[in-house]
Amino acid sequence: MSVWGVSALGIGSMVGAGIFTLLGEAALMTGRDVYLSFAVGGTIALLSGYSYARLAGRFPGSGGIMEYFDRAFPWRTLAGGLSILFLVSLIIALTMIAKTFGAYAGRLALGDAMTPLHVDLFASAIVIVVVLTNMAGSGLVSHVEEFLVGFKLVILAGLMLAGLWALDSKMLANEPQVPTTTLFASVGLTFFAYAGYGIMANASGYVADPARTVPRAIFIAIGVVAILYVGLAIIVLGHVPADHLLRYRHTAVAQAAHRVFGGPGFVVVSIAALLATTSALNASLFSGLEISKAMAARGELPAIFGKAAWRQGTHGLVWATALVLVLVNLIDLTAICHIAGAAALILYLAVFAAHWRLHAEAGGSRLLILLGVGLMAVVLVAQVIHLWTARPEVLAFTATAVLGSLLVEWLILRRGSGRVRGSAGP
Repeated sequence: MSVWGVSALGIGSMVGAGIFTLLGEAALMTGRDVYLSFAVGGTIALLSGYSYARLAGRFPGSGGIMEYFDRAFPWRTLAGGLSILFLVSLIIALTMIAKTFGAYAGRLALGDAMTPLHVDLFASAIVIVVVLTNMAGSGLVSHVEEFLVGFKLVILAGLMLAGLWALDSKMLANEPQVPTTTLFASVGLTFFAYAGYGIMANASGYVADPARTVPRAIFIAIGVVAILYVGLAIIVLGHVPADHLLRYRHTAVAQAAHRVFGGPGFVVVSIAALLATTSALNASLFSGLEISKAMAARGELPAIFGKAAWRQGTHGLVWATALVLVLVNLIDLTAICHIAGAAALILYLAVFAAHWRLHAEAGGSRLLILLGVGLMAVVLVAQVIHLWTARPEVLAFTATAVLGSLLVEWLILRRGSGRVRGSAGP
């Protein structure tokens, strides 16, 4: 794979479901400063991407983040627990993607008559369809992946350029500035829109010179996406009045398209969102399936997670799907967005820690590692403070996911060591 090939992979992964829903959520928190939230999120992504690039260049392969955890942390409970948390974060991301599909499908089909129940029904339906497609082994969605990436990029870039041309600067000027703590808390949401860059590290085993190619690809991809996100943030705030943003926060990008291009623009962007979310669901499900198989093979998950259930599906996939469907119908989209953002920050902080511990082998600037850790820690603390006052149940859910992942891994390791001791005899 070339630099541009890996960059395209990263751009396609980042410009997915996240931007279609997170932009509206972040805009409600920060108002006219939402573009700063995406700019800060992009800066942190570049610093995190630097650590990813150094690790991928030194340890090329398809293992990605789990490989770095295994190498960096000698405590198997921590390394395995972080890998389980990564799998849990995929389930949370799947829930957010499905709910985003439901929001756009409901708005497109029913307009203002859409209710939360309609969102959940559409979301549940697309999860079931994509899961069955993956289990059956159909490659239909993967065959059109490149087309979907190109289509959504063209649509969003067109919206950004046309929206900037017709921008109402007075709408931006009338928005009040927000406190710095609120701005950093919102980065917990916007950073998740960049989180797909991690997939480029998994491609390091398929390039001739990963130490040179992967860093360039990561910086190009994040830079391009940051420009697109900041531009779209300005468009949404410059075209969507505050009362409409509150009402249509989960479909804010389509609402901006409606203001710029009218009804046809709304339909085209909504269709782009449906294609992007379907594509993201397919890719995330495939990734989760492969990760659960690998973890079961290494003893970090019970062996049944890797056993076949139907055709190419596993018991792990069936259980994960059931959990996604439960979350889709129990938790609102705003809460899911915050949970996904917090989980991503924790995991990417762990990547910084892994780079620090593997610095002798991976190399790189310790100053950049510390700068990345500092900025990301500030964002995580700001988000925790915000959730403590605004959505304490979200904070409790996130803490349960983190501690539960470590506990599950400890129990798995304890059970495994017990079997070993038992089989060895007295």
